[in-house]
Amino acid sequence: MALSGIRTYIMNTPLYKGAVSAYRGAKQKGLDVVPESVYSNEKIIKGIKTTGEKISSAEQRLILGASALMSQPFIDASNKNVDEKTRKVSVARTIAKIIAGTFTGYFIRKGCIKGIKALSQMPGKDVPKWKTIFTPKNAKDNTSDAFLQYRNAIGTVVALVVMMFTNFLIDAPLTKFLTNTFIKHGEDDKK
Repeated sequence: MALSGIRTYIMNTPLYKGAVSAYRGAKQKGLDVVPESVYSNEKIIKGIKTTGEKISSAEQRLILGASALMSQPFIDASNKNVDEKTRKVSVARTIAKIIAGTFTGYFIRKGCIKGIKALSQMPGKDVPKWKTIFTPKNAKDNTSDAFLQYRNAIGTVVALVVMMFTNFLIDAPLTKFLTNTFIKHGEDDKK
């Protein structure tokens, strides 16, 4: 009871109301920057729909990794606030982190999605019960768009849980190994 009274008091103060109003105004200004578009061209609509259906989280991870590899090392390399050696180590570490994260992220997501696909088959007389573990009870067709998106979504969720462990078991050691390799390779080039 006392907490709700304190909450009500805080929410009625001019400072709180002003902060909320400023936040909403800033949020709306950010949304106003995004141009509104209505697509009527059938090719564009079909392309957007196909892209959304066919690109799973595994492919999205590859796209993010490629764009990161094309930009982040150059940002580190142009940092004039640190000395040359620190800059080179920073670039090597950034490249190693991107490669390790993209590699493990892609394969774990892809593997989990394939695993969920194998374990979400439609029940039948030739299908063992364990292969229907992730099949929804009300599923009638495993070729519908909703069912295929379900498989991708469940595979991605399972992959996120798996990656909580692989970040320490695979990503960190691989990043360290690659960083040391890149630094050693850079030093060998100087000789």
